[in-house]
Amino acid sequence: MSTKIRWGVIASGGIARRRTIPEGILPARNAELVGVFGRNQNTNAEVAREFGAHAAASLNELLALDLDAVYIASPNHAHLEQTRRAAAAGKHVLCEKPLGLNVAEAKRIVQLCRRAKVHLGTAFMMRFHSQHQAALRLIQAGKLGQPVFARAQLSCWYPPQPGVWRQIPKLAGGGALMDLAGHCLDLLEMFFGPVTAVSCMINHAVHRYRTEDSGAVLARFKNGATATVDTLFCIPDASSKNRLELYGTRGSLLAQDTIGQEDGGEMVAWLEGAKPYHAKQTRTAAGGLVIAPKRVNTFRAEIEAFSQALLDGRDTEESARAGLRSQIILAACYESARQRMEIKVGRV
Repeated sequence: MSTKIRWGVIASGGIARRRTIPEGILPARNAELVGVFGRNQNTNAEVAREFGAHAAASLNELLALDLDAVYIASPNHAHLEQTRRAAAAGKHVLCEKPLGLNVAEAKRIVQLCRRAKVHLGTAFMMRFHSQHQAALRLIQAGKLGQPVFARAQLSCWYPPQPGVWRQIPKLAGGGALMDLAGHCLDLLEMFFGPVTAVSCMINHAVHRYRTEDSGAVLARFKNGATATVDTLFCIPDASSKNRLELYGTRGSLLAQDTIGQEDGGEMVAWLEGAKPYHAKQTRTAAGGLVIAPKRVNTFRAEIEAFSQALLDGRDTEESARAGLRSQIILAACYESARQRMEIKVGRV
């Protein structure tokens, strides 16, 4: 049996060239890059030369190669059709989030892969961050106590640019909320369980392109906890610390810069246990436990996890459901913003 999954990449520029190929596929112990395809043939040829892959002149040519799986990194509007063609060719699919433009497309993507009997995964690589995994273990062990409140922030500076697909609704499906909040909400559900209702506001606070440049979400969880998510395209990069805050009855886990594309950041646990009530509410700045496990490149971890599932013959339904679940929550967020009211979140 082969010990490596043979990968093709659809949309070889952007995140694939910057991150997923050099940090994910190439160093992965159980993966190898075979071919790449991108709409810009000059860029595609450069990527192929840079990483030692075959430069396919068309999607058909890429799918005709001896591949086990494809990584789809194209703009959101192309996910459905490219997944359809990959699944029809018998290739497993790891698709960048979000799955398509909306819930209907996400459902169709899941259905196409099931019918073709190929595995589907959603690229939520931030789940693999070593500090997020450490936080999850602490929560699962009951160290945080009963979950009470959380905050997740992911923001950057994204000014108007001609023809950029994230700023065009029919190509992106949405702006800052669609592009950034999916990661935050996925992480919060990993930590606290399912979201049952959301209240949301979106805005054009600074930029005047057609998709929103900012969004804020208030989420309710099945376990009774609440959370806020703030995602903006109108804050300078270095000024946004991408906070992650998790609070429970026995303490808190506070982090900055763990949400994002890097594998670093800082996380401190403040785990006090049950204590009697004190009217003075004395606080101390000392005593936090630094959470600093060995760093793990999230792109490599994501590729290795999906590849290993394929090698072991294990299903990837959880990852596929996460992509559909994300679109369902985001749809509820946009509906809340339109109606200016809380919206219940449906089930997958």
